[in-house]
Order: sequence, then structure tokens, then C-alpha cells
Amino acid sequence: MTRSEAPAGIDTTIDYLIPTSRINRRFWAPGKEFNTGIYQPYPVTIRNARLAPEPFTLDTHGFCLSHQPSGIEDFRDQAVLKRAYPAEVDAITKALTGCDLVVPMGGQLRSPVISGAGIQPPAAEAHVDFNTSSANRLAKAIYDKTAPGGPGYKRFIAFSLWRTFSDPPQDWPLALCEFASIGDDDGVPNVKVDVDEIPEGDALFAPIEGEDQMMAATIFRHNPAHRWWYFPDMTADEVIFIKFHDSDHDRAWRAPHTAFHDTGRPDAHTRESYEFRAIAYFTK
Repeated sequence: MTRSEAPAGIDTTIDYLIPTSRINRRFWAPGKEFNTGIYQPYPVTIRNARLAPEPFTLDTHGFCLSHQPSGIEDFRDQAVLKRAYPAEVDAITKALTGCDLVVPMGGQLRSPVISGAGIQPPAAEAHVDFNTSSANRLAKAIYDKTAPGGPGYKRFIAFSLWRTFSDPPQDWPLALCEFASIGDDDGVPNVKVDVDEIPEGDALFAPIEGEDQMMAATIFRHNPAHRWWYFPDMTADEVIFIKFHDSDHDRAWRAPHTAFHDTGRPDAHTRESYEFRAIAYFTK
């Protein structure tokens, strides 16, 4: 099946948070992640974004696709990535957003097959990597450290630049939710906790000193109004820019996303992807 023959939509399920009284935490250990939130799969249609009547834009939809070839030959070479990729992200981000300053936060390799150090599994629930308070706090701290005494900033975008480097089609594509379909109360905080080993039982919910100052993602409850899209058969020359948080809420300011298992492509290759997080600042 070629890209032009990819289906107009896929009927599948996406894992959404079930509202409970439990503490929502994402424990992050080497090669493992564990959410204390309880999730349930809900049926959705994920539409082929390549067949959409108009292009997706950052300020209307919260995400966009862009043709951006990389000079990185091996995305598993962590040393090369750390040395060369931030400059590529800087150039791409300034071209797509018109921002004045890009400050990198680092990257993450993901694959459903954990075949080496530093690889995490695909995040397979509807989420955004920050919530409003975490994004505001982090943006200020990073700017103050990067540009002490600087002029300050009028706006920022916390974002990810997502790229797959495995051959198309991929078995775990990325789905993105159109901003205009998201309700204001659809998301709740999910605190990120870095650990050496995932705790068990009651230890998952034990008090953590300073938790209110820890970074938190946003996880989402099901809403049948959500409109989901994906870009089938991505190549290594394409990137998806995903807004985690735009401080200008008069624009599309976040884009929930999730990996999903595309079982309709028997010729699918194991997805390998690299996502790079950074903050774009607008100082003028």
C-alpha cells in the first residue's frame, strides 16, 4: 500500500483517563513508564491528515507537518544527536514560528521494541507533556538561566519536534487531536516522577515532598467531540511540530497526542522515532 492508498480513516481505540479519586502520576524509569491513572479504550476514528481539505497549522490546529530533511545519519547515535540536532531544531522552529530564541530541553528515542539504552516505549494515552502551571514555571526558569538580565519575553511555546526514522509504514503512528475540538475541562494534571525502579502497591501513592513543584503533564478524559488525525507513511525527511503549551491562549495552545497501534498494515515496520523538546521565546 502506497501513501496515496492509505485509508481515509482508521476506526480504532484510544486510551483515555477514567476520572477517579486516585493521584495521577507518571513514574519514569529506564526503559519503563507507569501511570497510576486508570485508563479505558474508547472507540475513535483517526482521519488521514494528508487527505484533509486544508493544511494543518500551528495557530489553528496546534500542530503541523513540515518537510525538513536532517543531516543526522543515525538517530541512535546519542553523541551525534546531542552535538548536531539542537541546531537543526533551532532553525526549523524559527522558520515555522518566527520566534526569536529557542532553548533546547533534550530528546527522547521511542520504539515499541526496547532494543537499546535510552529508548522508551511509545506513550499510548491521550496527553500533552505539560500543564499550564508547569509550562509557565519551566519557561521562566529556563529563560532566566539562559538569558539572565535579558529583555524578557512576551510569549513562549513549549513544544516537541517529532520525527520517525524507521521505514514507512510504521506500526505505531502518532495521532494528534485538533485543538478546536478540545473542551477546556477535558484535561487533568499528571505529575512526572523520575525513579530508578517503578514502585509497587501503596508506594505508588505515598506522599512525595515537593510534588506541587514537580513537572506535570496533562492527561485527557474522553470527549466524543475530539477530532483525531494522523500522517500515514511518514519519512525521515518529515517532522511534526506539536504544541505542548502556547502562552498565547488566543491561538491554538495545545495539541493532545498519542501513539496508536495500526493493525491494518501487515507490511508495517517497527516504529522508531525521536522527539526533541524545546521552548520557543518571542521577545519582540
